[in-house]
Parts: sequence; structure tokens; C-alpha cells
Amino acid sequence: GSKGSSEDGMTEEKLASIRKKEQQDAGKVLGLSNVTFLGYPDSYLTPNLDVRKDVAREIRRQKPDVVICQYPMRVLDGGFRSGHPDHMAAGEAALAAIFPTARDHMTFPELIEEGFQPHKVAEAWIMGHPEPDLWVDITDHMETSVKALTCHVSQMSGQTFDEVYERMVEMRAERGKGVGMPQADTFKRIHYRR
Repeated sequence: GSKGSSEDGMTEEKLASIRKKEQQDAGKVLGLSNVTFLGYPDSYLTPNLDVRKDVAREIRRQKPDVVICQYPMRVLDGGFRSGHPDHMAAGEAALAAIFPTARDHMTFPELIEEGFQPHKVAEAWIMGHPEPDLWVDITDHMETSVKALTCHVSQMSGQTFDEVYERMVEMRAERGKGVGMPQADTFKRIHYRR
């Protein structure tokens, strides 16, 4: 993100560089082999055909069984959900890329010419959905999760690791309370026929 700052003297170029490094650092904490940036400008993302094609290309490249994405709708209940328009647009683009774009050989046939054969994703897990149907026990992974989150120093508003950890423990305990999990992340799961 190159625009989300109220810091005096910050520039888009500097902030974009900071955020890119933070995301790469978070990926390392999570054990990711790479983090791909599609290069769209912050705060202007729309789920248009170019974005959908780029996401479909990455799905075809990576060939995941599961894609985790943002909930593509604004939720106004005051819960811990992102209302950022880029997050909603990314969620919509991801879902459209999963089905039908990454699956169908006649949608963006130039992707095949680039060497990216169609791929059928088995499931999408949607974060922030108001009616989750999948709970994942992350109790043993809380420290790693918060370490990754706190890599985003420019977005932490001066919060310490311990402060973020405490907030995440409370939030995830609330999510897991009704299903017997000490700490849970929740998703809406969509199954796709393969």
C-alpha cells in the first residue's frame, strides 16, 4: 500500500517500499517460498478483467487446492472485518479468478500461450465472512501468526508485540468459544467440483 499513511513527509514511493518489505518479512515468518506482488496502485483496486486475469495466472502458476481470500462485501456490524475497498475488490477478483477463470481454457486463452494451463481449485476459504462454517484451531500457531502480523510495523500504530498478541488472543478466543477451540480463525468455505 502506497497511500495509507498520515505521517508527515511520507511519500508514495517510500511507503510502497516499506510495505513491500514488511509483506516479504511476514511471508518469511510464515515460511512462504515467495510473495507475489501484482503491482496495482493502492486504494484504486477494482475487480476488473485485468485483475481477474492476473489472479487467475497466479492460480494457474501455483496450482493450489485451497485459496484463502477476503470477504468481498462491506459488513457494517462493527466486527473485526476489513472495510478497505482494495480488500473487498481483491476478494471479488479472487473468487471470479477461481471460478470460472482459472478453470476454463477458453477464458484468457493467452494464459495457455504463456504456459499456464487451467487449474481447478478445490475450495475457497473466505476470511471475514459474517456467517463462517469453517473453524481452524490456530492455538499452536498464535505466536507465529502475531509475529507475521507485527512485521507490518508501519500499520501497527506503535503497538507492541505483546499488545497485538493480547488483542489477537481475545479475538481468536471469541471465534473459537462456541466450537471448543482455544484460538480459532474462521472462514466461509466454498467447495468447487473438480
